[in-house]
Amino acid sequence: MALILNLETATTNCSVSIAEDGVVIAIKEHNTPNYSHSEQLHVFIDEVMQEASLDRFDLDAVAVSKGPGSYTGLRIGVSAAKGLCFALDIPLISISTLRSMAEQAKDYEVDFIIPVLDARRMEVYSQVFNKALQEVRETRAEIIDTHSFHDYLNKGKVLFLGSGAEKCIEVLGHEHVIYETGIVPSSREMGRLSLLKFREKDFEDVAYFEPYYLKDFILQGKR
Repeated sequence: MALILNLETATTNCSVSIAEDGVVIAIKEHNTPNYSHSEQLHVFIDEVMQEASLDRFDLDAVAVSKGPGSYTGLRIGVSAAKGLCFALDIPLISISTLRSMAEQAKDYEVDFIIPVLDARRMEVYSQVFNKALQEVRETRAEIIDTHSFHDYLNKGKVLFLGSGAEKCIEVLGHEHVIYETGIVPSSREMGRLSLLKFREKDFEDVAYFEPYYLKDFILQGKR
């Protein structure tokens, strides 16, 4: 039996779950544009532990959503995960945020699944999967224009899911498109993925692991 705590803080959704052998047995999440992860995350961890009637020493590993996503959100999640792993002497597992999002598309009859997260201006973070949830194009930060993703749109039906899908709606014109703009990354989908990595002993170095920012953080101050 593997008990894994899953932390998702890459976007506006602060999400925490506990999975037993890949099945979520407790989850707490709150999606707010205010990014209140610093106030909510540790409270949610305590609440899911209580709901599952577990002690932190019962955990076998901690999994964290590694990005891409919000710089601050990722830092909060990774810092919490590292602290728990150090204190409990258990492994750290990282899960791709976009791969986890793609798990929410299992019931759609499409040929390609493209999770897209909003970045600045007309830019998004995106990754492309086939209907079997196998990666067919790596993660990129890219600016959306009229030619974006046409290699996939011309081959079959495409599902865009996530906050960046709204930018795609504005620009892309194609009959083979489904948009799901309200989907956010959640720790619910991390349960199965973190179990696979746990069984393969695919762990991160707790001391040196850093989130996958994909591009440099830019601080925008007042002029």
